[in-house]
Amino acid sequence: MGLSEFDLIQNYFVEGAQRVNRQDLILGIGDDCAIVLPKTQHELAVTMDTLIAGVHFPKATDPYDIGYRCLAVNLSDLAAMGAEPAWFTLALTLPDTDDDWLREFSQGLFDLAEQYNVALIGGDTTRGSLTISIQAQGYVPQGEAMRRSGARSGDLIYITGWPGNSAGGLQLIQENADTDNQGELQFGFLRPQPRVLLGECLRGIATAAIDVSDGLLADLGHIAQASGLAARVEQLDIPLSKALVAAFGVPVALDLALTGGDDYEICFCAPADKSTSIREIARRLELPITCIGRMQDGAGVSLYDDRGELVPILKAKGYQHF
Repeated sequence: MGLSEFDLIQNYFVEGAQRVNRQDLILGIGDDCAIVLPKTQHELAVTMDTLIAGVHFPKATDPYDIGYRCLAVNLSDLAAMGAEPAWFTLALTLPDTDDDWLREFSQGLFDLAEQYNVALIGGDTTRGSLTISIQAQGYVPQGEAMRRSGARSGDLIYITGWPGNSAGGLQLIQENADTDNQGELQFGFLRPQPRVLLGECLRGIATAAIDVSDGLLADLGHIAQASGLAARVEQLDIPLSKALVAAFGVPVALDLALTGGDDYEICFCAPADKSTSIREIARRLELPITCIGRMQDGAGVSLYDDRGELVPILKAKGYQHF
């Protein structure tokens, strides 16, 4: 006989939740509702993601990585808004109550939660196909949230990190490939790094931002549409990691960087006169931040080669949820 719902929560989630101690949490797990005390002069940013085994991650994925990843993708949304993570709730659907699986899953979840001081304050469990839904909440000072709609003509376009690494890592996992770069690229998919500190640093600097979950060109397209502008991207400036190029070659690596999903890097726009501040942020955070283009009058996203000629974009729609 498996664990009861209450035993499952007590054994694997109550103790883990206590690893984060927040003064704004009045009542956490164990009652019908959690009670929190929001900061004054702040707005509350709220996001939610659902991850399904076999759809958002391979069914054989290590449970530690599942726990880490399912929280990371939510923290990435908060980062894109410039929000400081505060709390999250977890709805966990399980085919059965496997002690080893739950122990590793909760360890990955709480290792990341502790890193960013974000507290688990409640949720639900039930039986069914493996599905994890997390809702995360965070603070942003009033009027300082970064939105997709704030870009202005002439703004420079930036991307953090190494786009395409996650998509490349997933492809290697699916192909069970054995390459020298397998570990680095797989890590990009299994444990994406939410750019929380960057998001907070970009308040008052970036005019618009989005986290790259469905593909760089596709997500940049959301900024362009929301801002009523066009985005011009320079193909030569797209940053490609050495690992991605070594594993796939330049043409495929470039395609993965432009259209592959699950990077959870931040694509943002900022005025040209903020470039010095952005370089300083990159240095301080030890995070690559690359200028890849410019916002301009018009509509849509266009890609140009090193001769200034338009490059056909075949898969700019990115990941499709339906």
